[in-house]
Amino acid sequence: MTDTATAARRPGEQALSALGLGAPALDPADASTHTFPDGGRWRTEIPSCEGPEALAVILKESSRLDVPIHRISQGSGVWMLTDAEITEMVEASAERDIELCLFTGPRGTWDIGGSVRSDSRGGGLRARGHDAVAGCIEDAVRATELGVKCLLVADEGVLWTLHRARLAGIIPAGTTLKVSALIGPVNPAAYAVYERLGADSLNVPSDLTLDHLTEIRRVSAAPMDMYIEAPDDLGGYIRMYEVAELIRRGAPLYLKFGLSKAPGIYPWGTHLRDVTLDTARERVRRGRLALDLLARHGADGDMAPLGSRLPGSLNRFPTESATD
Repeated sequence: MTDTATAARRPGEQALSALGLGAPALDPADASTHTFPDGGRWRTEIPSCEGPEALAVILKESSRLDVPIHRISQGSGVWMLTDAEITEMVEASAERDIELCLFTGPRGTWDIGGSVRSDSRGGGLRARGHDAVAGCIEDAVRATELGVKCLLVADEGVLWTLHRARLAGIIPAGTTLKVSALIGPVNPAAYAVYERLGADSLNVPSDLTLDHLTEIRRVSAAPMDMYIEAPDDLGGYIRMYEVAELIRRGAPLYLKFGLSKAPGIYPWGTHLRDVTLDTARERVRRGRLALDLLARHGADGDMAPLGSRLPGSLNRFPTESATD
């Protein structure tokens, strides 16, 4: 690990120290020792890119504001896009060497189950029953056949099944599997289990403390995704001033630029076109704000090279072949 994070200026440090209010020194033992395979400690992600038109807006705005993008993700699902739309998104993202991640299949809030709408939110966003799992697998096969290389997953069983599918060659071996914020792990034991089930990156809730991130990094090197600004339905948290410390504690980390105080757009359709394009554009601007803050504090080093997408060597549960 380089010393970029420890050498960085902390927010308000000089002024507060002059007033006798300086913060305690950072503890080197809190820092993550892990990186992406190329040595980078952070990558960027723009979420909620729901179709080709939104993708075009994001790419144009990222060029205008000079925001580097490693990954673009979609939330409505593979099933909400035509083959032609998926192909257009695959080709446009490939031209910029950006990883495109599409969500798999039906989930609890979009089926007829009532428990997710109860006070307990029982069942959560997971795939209910065999048919829901089958829909997720159908989406995964279709998307990867069209060239998609990253799949978003919101169910442990779907994750394990897709991991086995790539080992069996049903989907390409190089497909990466991303755990959704909708089921993000909140403790190191759960994080390690998701890694072993096949996760290549894991979206943790944005309300985890810095100490929680350090605890996770002591048991797992699997890449972590975190909303620097979370949508309102995920808490609406804004952690802009903590970005450098989030990287120091959580690396390898995807900085995910969400948007609070914005209408929900899932499942997307043309009836939501204007808000989808406006929020897509603003997510890129939020990314520029976070990157500017990192630069002002001297903490913008160690970004992974653009075009990098693989997670490195991770721990997995042993699997039996389909014929055993």
